[in-house]
Amino acid sequence: MLKTLRAKILFYFLLVSLSGILIVSFSIQWGFEASFNHYLNEDRNERITQLIKALKLEYKENRTFTGERVTQLLYQQGTTDRLFYKIYTPDEILLIDSTSISEDPIPSDNEMRMNPYQDQEETWQTSSELIKVDGNTIGLLKVYYPKGFVDSESVFLQTIQKYIIIAVLITIVLALAFSMLFSKRLTSGLNSLSGAVEELTKHKQNVRVPLDNLSEEMKQLGVAFNELAMSLEKEERLRKEFTGDLAHELRTPLATLRSQIEAFQDGIWEPTPDRLQQSHSELMRLVRLVNELEKLLAAENPQIRLNKTELEADKMLSSIQQLQTPIFKEKGVSLIVHIPEEKIIFKGDFDKVTQILTNVVNNALKYTPEGGTVTISAIKDISMGGFRIKDEGIGIASQDLPHIFERFYRGDKSRARKTGGVGVGLSIVKALVEAHKGTITVESELDKGTTFTILFPLIEK
Repeated sequence: MLKTLRAKILFYFLLVSLSGILIVSFSIQWGFEASFNHYLNEDRNERITQLIKALKLEYKENRTFTGERVTQLLYQQGTTDRLFYKIYTPDEILLIDSTSISEDPIPSDNEMRMNPYQDQEETWQTSSELIKVDGNTIGLLKVYYPKGFVDSESVFLQTIQKYIIIAVLITIVLALAFSMLFSKRLTSGLNSLSGAVEELTKHKQNVRVPLDNLSEEMKQLGVAFNELAMSLEKEERLRKEFTGDLAHELRTPLATLRSQIEAFQDGIWEPTPDRLQQSHSELMRLVRLVNELEKLLAAENPQIRLNKTELEADKMLSSIQQLQTPIFKEKGVSLIVHIPEEKIIFKGDFDKVTQILTNVVNNALKYTPEGGTVTISAIKDISMGGFRIKDEGIGIASQDLPHIFERFYRGDKSRARKTGGVGVGLSIVKALVEAHKGTITVESELDKGTTFTILFPLIEK
C-alpha cells in the first residue's frame, strides 16, 4: 500500500499529527472536566459553609434555626444550586427539611442506607456536618445534592466539549492538508532528481537538476548529480574529439603507406632505400601512436605497481640534466638546472618520476622557441617536495588551462598536429603523479611561458 516515498511520508506525518491531536484533545477534555468538577465542589462547600454560619448566627441571636435569614438561604440554594438540607437537633429530631422543594424526589435516609445503588433518574449524594457553637453541638446538618452536573453546568460542559470537537476536526483537516502539501514538497526534489536520472539513462547528457527549491540535503545531492552529468558530458565530448583525432592521426600515415605500397606493387616506384625509409617513417609514426596510448592505459590503471625507493631531488635533477642537455643544444634552447643546497628526499618510483620529468621537460622544449630558456629547480613545502619546470614558450590560453590534463584534449588542433602527439602526454604525467599521492599544478600566460609545479610527499626524518 505504502509503496511511494510520498505515501509513506504522508502516512507517518498524519499518524504523528493525529496522535498528537487526540492526546491533546483528550487531555484538555479530561483536565477541564476534572478542574470544573473541583470548582463546583469548592463552590458547594462554600455555600454549605455560608449556611452553617447563618445557622450559628441565628442560633446565637434567637436560639432557633427558623429565622428569615436561614429560610432565604435554604430556598435560594435549593432552587438555584440544587442544594437541599435537613436540620436536626442533637437528639436527631428533624427541625427543618428543604428537600420538599426539590422537583425530583429525594430518597429518605433509610432508603439510601437500604439501597445505596438505586436506579433512578438522578443519583443523590449526601454528607453530614455538625453545627457547634462555643464547643457545644447545637445541631446536625445533612446535605443532599445530585451526583454529576446540574442542567446549566451540563450545558456549559457540553458547549466546551462541542468547541473542543470542532477544534479537533479543524486541526485534523489542516493536518491532512499540510501533510499532503509537505509530503509533495519534500518529495518534489527526489522526483526532479529521479526524472533527471531517467533522462540521463536515455543519453540526454545536457540534463540538469534545478537547485533553487531544494532543501540543503537535496541540494547537495543535486549538485553531485549535476557535476556527474557535466563530467559525463565532458567525457563524451572528449571521446568524440579523441575518435576524430585518432582517426586523423591514423589516416595520414596509413594513406601514405597505402599509396607507397600500391606504387611499389604497380611498378610505378622502384623500392629504393630512400622510399623504403619514408614508408618505415610512417610505420614508426603509427608505432609511436600505439605506444603512447598504451602508456596512458598503464598510467591510469588503478592497480599500477610502483617500485618506491628514497629519491633525492638533487640527484634526479642531475640525471635529467645529463639526459636532456644534448637535445636542448640541438634546438638551441638553454637548459638551466638549479641544484638545491639542502636535501629534499621523497619516496617514489625512479623510472616513473623520471618519466614524469622527461615528459614535462620535453613538452617545455617543444613549445619554447630557439634562443629561449627552460629552468628546472627543486622546491620544498611544509610536507611536500618536488620540482618546478619553467619555460619561455608560447604559453597556454586561459580557456585551455583547466583542461590540459584531460585525456586527448588539445587546445589548438592545427598547432598540436604540427607538433605531433594526440594529447595524452600530460594525462600520463598527471596519472603517474596521483599514483605517487602527489600534486601537479600549472600556471601560464600566452607568449610569456608556462610553469609546472610537481610535488610529492616528503619522507619524515
